[in-house]
Amino acid sequence: MATADASGLAKAHPGATAAALTVVGYGAVLGTFAGLVPAAVFPDLTLAQVNLFSHAIAAVNTVTTLCLAAGWYFIRTDQVKRHAAAMTTSFVLILVFLVLYLTKIGGGGTKEFVGPALPYYVYLATLAVHILLSILAVPVVLYALVLGLTHAPAELRETNHRRVGRVAAGSWILSLTLGVVAYVLLNHVYGWEFAAASLLPPAF
Repeated sequence: MATADASGLAKAHPGATAAALTVVGYGAVLGTFAGLVPAAVFPDLTLAQVNLFSHAIAAVNTVTTLCLAAGWYFIRTDQVKRHAAAMTTSFVLILVFLVLYLTKIGGGGTKEFVGPALPYYVYLATLAVHILLSILAVPVVLYALVLGLTHAPAELRETNHRRVGRVAAGSWILSLTLGVVAYVLLNHVYGWEFAAASLLPPAF
């Protein structure tokens, strides 16, 4: 009954539901960076483990991007069930990313770019756009997801799910792609040095 009530409430108020979930997500990330989340929540990671988390995060983001692209293709070819499955899988993977990311930051730290000036600025620009899109995409993605999960396909035609979904998927794909590019530049093309977590923009 409680689940049904929650689903009905989310269906009736998708915007408010998405906003509430956005606040929770932002709070978890900012709380970790600000040190408000108790350190005991996170394991004490070695540098080698931080690197493993970085690689895992990049792998999850790559698979998520592929799922999003597949979901986009499925809806354009009117394969609604496959579209829903792909987008739901993408969201689950983003939750996996969030757990990995917060564990890496809270239990270990970040890695800062070390390299020539020009590649450094390219890296910073790539990372900045990635972070900005990640922040801005959250409420849009959650709104599209809430609509998709609480409405039948026929009902969705009466909502703005299609229009919002295009924006959500496009910004999400671009953000993830830029994140992977930043990861490659930092971890496989140039160098890095380890730094404790801070309120500065994070690196992979």
